[in-house]
Amino acid sequence: MQLIECVPNFSEGNDLNIIKQITDEIEKIEGVRLLNVDPGKATNRTVVTLVGEPAPVIEAAYQAIKKAGELIDMSKHKGEHPRMGATDVCPLIPIANITMEETAAFAQQLAKRVGEELQIPAYLYEAAQPKKERSNLSVIRAGEYEGFFKKIQLPGWQPDFGPVEFDAKRGGTVIGARDFLVAYNINLNTTSTRRANAIAFDVREAGRNIEVEGKKINQPGTLKSVKAIGWFIEEYGVAQISMNLTNINITPVHIAFDEVCNKANARGIRVTGSELVGLIPLKAMLDAGKYFLQKQNRSIGISEKELIKIAIKSMGLDELGPFKPEERIIEYLLASNADSKLINMQLNDFADETASESPAPGGGSIAAYAGALGVSLATMVANLSSHKKGWDDRWQEFSDWAAKGQQYKNELLKLVDADTAAFNKIMEAFALPKSTTEEKNIRTAAIQAATKYAIEIPFKVMQTAAAGMEVVKAMVSIGNPNSVTDAGVGALCIRTAVMGAFMNVRINAGGYNDKDYVNEIIAKGKVIEDDIIAQEAEVLKMVNAKIGL
Repeated sequence: MQLIECVPNFSEGNDLNIIKQITDEIEKIEGVRLLNVDPGKATNRTVVTLVGEPAPVIEAAYQAIKKAGELIDMSKHKGEHPRMGATDVCPLIPIANITMEETAAFAQQLAKRVGEELQIPAYLYEAAQPKKERSNLSVIRAGEYEGFFKKIQLPGWQPDFGPVEFDAKRGGTVIGARDFLVAYNINLNTTSTRRANAIAFDVREAGRNIEVEGKKINQPGTLKSVKAIGWFIEEYGVAQISMNLTNINITPVHIAFDEVCNKANARGIRVTGSELVGLIPLKAMLDAGKYFLQKQNRSIGISEKELIKIAIKSMGLDELGPFKPEERIIEYLLASNADSKLINMQLNDFADETASESPAPGGGSIAAYAGALGVSLATMVANLSSHKKGWDDRWQEFSDWAAKGQQYKNELLKLVDADTAAFNKIMEAFALPKSTTEEKNIRTAAIQAATKYAIEIPFKVMQTAAAGMEVVKAMVSIGNPNSVTDAGVGALCIRTAVMGAFMNVRINAGGYNDKDYVNEIIAKGKVIEDDIIAQEAEVLKMVNAKIGL
């Protein structure tokens, strides 16, 4: 499935009724998910995020642009953010199984329809704009709404689509395709826009123009792929550095935050917190959490939830209002509850579900969970070791082990639900109709495909749990001796996981017709099982020697 994200910015941030009427148009379109609506009072601007397959997203964006043009009067608009139209900008972002070139073609399709059917001047930008000299959004929008009545008449600034006449009520719009962009504001303990701008010029890639020996030259800022300006937000009573991070692989959020802190301190100003506008990828938050932990010489091998908490607190993302990860992290919004039904249960509910008359979750899911618990115990020992008094110089060593354990644990937790899903696929295949020869053939093929999947999942449990034994062995050998029995219990859990998963591999393999594949997978599984039994015996021998009783 191809997925694109669309992030239209509407020039209304105060009237919630108008905003809702616009987003209602989006929610009417089947196949589109409205992920986030983020209004700003001082900017008088709302950033909306929707996602879906290209065709429905394009339709939803068109309807939203149409409604915004009906409801917003740009001749009366005031706000801190640069703008030129009721729908000021509407970027499309490739998310899954789609290229930037394909996304740009959809942006051109949308702009053409907006220009021709709605008669709104429409400009292309970034990857959708073939004329590189006018692909930059800030260059297109220069002069803003007030200046476009004259600008649109200039030979080089006629719109790509639509009338060569600026619409006083609706303004113009800019539609394009770009990489994922993080809109991010950093709060300062000053009310001075001039000082905020000075810091913005210090860090933004474009930098500032300075005079050297009577000539103006450009002095680049310290951060690549960053656009920034300073402004005063009356709603909060503080100045901010408003940033667009156009490539967070080059300049991540945490690096931008720290650099602004450094430049602000040099000017006698303090950063008090920050604000995310719209959504952010999960990796960006996890990387930030790890970055700030490493600065403290602390283990990064902690849970995803704790890493995100560290990131929020370190960057003050909750200073101006609550920061709810489930509402601001794009992967969390896209995740289906069905994909993680079991691991999101409370322990007693999980046990009750297992004990019920339903055949799933069964032994395969429990084997995966046992493996996750085993690796978790070893990871706990690593984290305890990284904080052990007198071992301060070894924190990085144990942090690396803890991080490795977290990876194994996370994969095994996913496999808890995956194993139950594999069983359900088999049941669904057997329930297919079989009245005609064609139906029988389709049903047989579906059963075989589901059976192979039901072999692969527990085999993956075996491989992942067995790999996790390296963390157990290391912690028994070099970890905090006070926790050696915890690592020992971890070894018992991993042995159970491997042997239990292998039982599921073998029983499901009995229904698969490709016997060469079956013989190969059983042989590989036997090697893993024999090896893990030997490793468990070795670990328990070391544990008992350290206990000494």
